[in-house]
Amino acid sequence: MIHSTAIIEAGAELADDVHVGAYSVIGKHVKIDAGSWIGPHVVIQGHTSIGKDNKIYQFSSIGEIPQDKKYDNEATQLIIGDRNVIRECCTFNTGTTQDLGKTILGDDNWIMAYVHLAHDCVVGNNTIFANNATLAGHVTIENDVILGGFTLVHQFCHIGEHAFTGMGAAITKDLLPYMVAAGTPTTLSGVNKEGLRRKGFDDEARYRINDAHKIIYRKKLTLNDALKEVVNKYGNYPDVMLMVDFCSKSKRGILR
Repeated sequence: MIHSTAIIEAGAELADDVHVGAYSVIGKHVKIDAGSWIGPHVVIQGHTSIGKDNKIYQFSSIGEIPQDKKYDNEATQLIIGDRNVIRECCTFNTGTTQDLGKTILGDDNWIMAYVHLAHDCVVGNNTIFANNATLAGHVTIENDVILGGFTLVHQFCHIGEHAFTGMGAAITKDLLPYMVAAGTPTTLSGVNKEGLRRKGFDDEARYRINDAHKIIYRKKLTLNDALKEVVNKYGNYPDVMLMVDFCSKSKRGILR
């Protein structure tokens, strides 16, 4: 399962059925769980933990040190969950001690070519990142998010569940759950209606979410007043309250 030209440093822990392709390099602190496939010419370094049934394609650099001048060779981590597909030429960095100390990719994510995950990013489950999507440091991406090709996400930004970005979007503020951001300059385009339909949200849930969007974005209220109105109208519905909670926790301000 390990090609004769691959280099596996002493100390690396690989499950018995892990495949490692030609000329790949696996560092001494790397752990790879069962069923994972590492293609040719992949470099995996650092304190990197890779779960089950992942596929990592050629020329990817996984677990290299962060691109942060404050980094001083601390033993920070990269943690990758299960069943992820990571295509060609992706670059994932470990964390920094100034934040989590680890970069995290969850489960069942589809990561296309040339995607960059910088230090201390946290990515949830079931996301799709199209080619060249780039996350700066300290970014949080929640479950079921889709990033269009060449999307740029500014450091410390937060993107909520089921959000969608168009090709070339530049995200410089937090993007609420269920919303679509697109264009240059990037603006909010409305609710990700088709995405919600595909994920099984029924008509009533989609109506609530769309109505909450109208209150927040179209009634020309202050954000605090808009959120109060949303809570008064939909406070018993967790799907809408997800938007309210997201706003209350936002540190960069929301894209609005």
